[in-house]
Amino acid sequence: MSAPVLYESHSHTPLCKHAVGTPAEYAAVAESRGLKGIIITCHGPLPDGLGIDHRMAPEEFDRYVELVAAAREEFAGRVDVRLGLESDYFPGIEAWAEKLHARAPLHHVLGSVHMQVGHYRAKYFTGDPFTYQKLYFQHLAESAETGLFDTLAHPDLVKNDSPGNWEFSRIEPDIVRALDRIARTGVAMELNTSGLLKSVPEMNPGPRMLGMIRERGIPVVLGADAHRPSRVADRYEDALRMLEALGFRTVSFFLGRRRQEVPIPTALASLRPAPDTVATAAA
Repeated sequence: MSAPVLYESHSHTPLCKHAVGTPAEYAAVAESRGLKGIIITCHGPLPDGLGIDHRMAPEEFDRYVELVAAAREEFAGRVDVRLGLESDYFPGIEAWAEKLHARAPLHHVLGSVHMQVGHYRAKYFTGDPFTYQKLYFQHLAESAETGLFDTLAHPDLVKNDSPGNWEFSRIEPDIVRALDRIARTGVAMELNTSGLLKSVPEMNPGPRMLGMIRERGIPVVLGADAHRPSRVADRYEDALRMLEALGFRTVSFFLGRRRQEVPIPTALASLRPAPDTVATAAA
């Protein structure tokens, strides 16, 4: 096992109302998994009370900053705890997002198109799942072009909205157009391991889209999208091996909103087994 090098780049707090555990509890798991650090990226607020049932309210943002700062102080010298944000994108939100991202020094800003939430669906869903998929990838490309985000989170999340209507070969031309636009921006893409728990049980994005990302030289950031402490760095080994098999040589993370790279073999060697893996091996 080599020295810690990796960060968990996607994790949450109870302020989003659908996660459990304090930032300190997430940091403790990061330490046990051999991570160098963890970037807390809870769901940022939206204007006019949009999505308030699954994100922090605007007036809770300062409390969020305090929670992360307290964990950073508690784990100083053990795990590097940093402040980040998962920030939604849809057309018209740009000015709000720009002001939000300036409220505190952020280390990693994830851009998300959450097509499953009520306010987005009410505005954009016309009853045709395929048209909705096409719009999702249009908005994904637009989000990169705003310059507001470092990484695009779970970038094929729409496949879980209507799994029976997901046909990769049919939507592939739209994915190609989106990825070509994203590649020109320099924005990274997330490999989100929580996809294994969703309706289409594969990481977000799946291997076919990941291969297209590699062909375009788009960097990839790992994230477990942890909504409970035990999921920090979940299935990172599997994700890294998949990236390596597809021809990726490095994996990325952001600090101070600047991208850092780690060779995949170094990243793999640095990880400690998850506690349940250790228990299984000992049985």
